[in-house]
Amino acid sequence: MPIIDVHAHVGRWQFHLSTGGAEVNVAQMDKYGIDLQLVSASEGVVFDAVAGNEALRADLERHPRLYGYAVVNPNRIEESADDLKRCLATGRFVGAKIHTAYPGRLPGTRQMAEAFDLVAEAGVPLLLHTWGREVERLPGMLEARPGLRVIMGHAGGEAWQEAAHAAAACDRLYLEHCRTLTNAGRIAYARGAGVDIGQILFGTDASLIDPCVSLGVIRDARFAPDELERVLWRNAAELFGLGEAITPVA
Repeated sequence: MPIIDVHAHVGRWQFHLSTGGAEVNVAQMDKYGIDLQLVSASEGVVFDAVAGNEALRADLERHPRLYGYAVVNPNRIEESADDLKRCLATGRFVGAKIHTAYPGRLPGTRQMAEAFDLVAEAGVPLLLHTWGREVERLPGMLEARPGLRVIMGHAGGEAWQEAAHAAAACDRLYLEHCRTLTNAGRIAYARGAGVDIGQILFGTDASLIDPCVSLGVIRDARFAPDELERVLWRNAAELFGLGEAITPVA
């Protein structure tokens, strides 16, 4: 069965020395049978969005199984607006990525609202780092932006229950459950809260976290065969328009 990983990174992080360049991502993909991976640049997330996006562009050209998120910095919205256009014009970037901790902006701030407006205007999905009860603000923010689709990266982190209810309240919010602590029952809780199977995506946080962790979470969720297909690749293929790019690994 094909697999699309919607949450990964290229590059080293200051707190994890086993990460590396795109070759590390591809090696892990080969090991676990991941067909396509959507990545953002570590440099772009933690330091310089524009420089990180530019460096990632070269990696995407060398590795056709990788697709990019252009990092948007809520604190430099005009700079990010121009950069997002440049990235999307390449055809190798298919979405936007916004962190909350590094720029110090949460949903509810003026800067994050402007960043959401920017991504909504671009018409691409947004992967948003979520790690707290700020997820409760997201249904209202999406109601004000009818075309915007947001993936809650880490499914709210410690606020995974609140994230589940937020997704149940808005069908343009998606849950992606990667993190180091697996919290058994998170997916079952989300389904019980009313989250549709079409709103659950597979992500790994590679190469910070070995993909085996997220694959184990999916296994333990005990999806029916048709549900597993939706979660592992079909939902992502529809969201990002990647159906024709799927070529299963032998």
